Amino acid sequence: MRKINIIHVGNIKSQEKYFQDIIDEYTKRLSAEFKITNIEIKEEAGENAGKEGKKILEKVGDKTNSFKIALCIEGKKLSSEQFAKLLYNQMKPVDFIIGGPAGLSGEVKKSADYLLSLSDMTFSHRMARVMLAEQLYRAYSIETGRKYHK
Repeated sequence: MRKINIIHVGNIKSQEKYFQDIIDEYTKRLSAEFKITNIEIKEEAGENAGKEGKKILEKVGDKTNSFKIALCIEGKKLSSEQFAKLLYNQMKPVDFIIGGPAGLSGEVKKSADYLLSLSDMTFSHRMARVMLAEQLYRAYSIETGRKYHK
């Protein structure tokens, strides 16, 4: 079973439970192929925002233990097919890193093996988690020949 860690800043607020419902549905669909673990980093405000990066780095594996993919706007844009290849070519566990409102620190980006952009647009970290969950399921569908990806 492949292992994926999603390290993200902030949580989903109770009034936005619909985000979590979508993430849970895709995680359930992927459970035969992937063990997905969500690791939440407390969102820091103002002058403490730099602490997020340090906390993220404490949670991610080192270079030998995992393949780290940081989601950030300056990252590479991939088609769903290219993303599926990137994901399925990894033999190590994959750590996806999603920043909070302040984005990811330079330290976190430098520690990543790959910088990935979901779009030129900016999305909330909650929405990025939903989009990542959907793209993980789409990659699984591409690789297994399911009809989901048309």
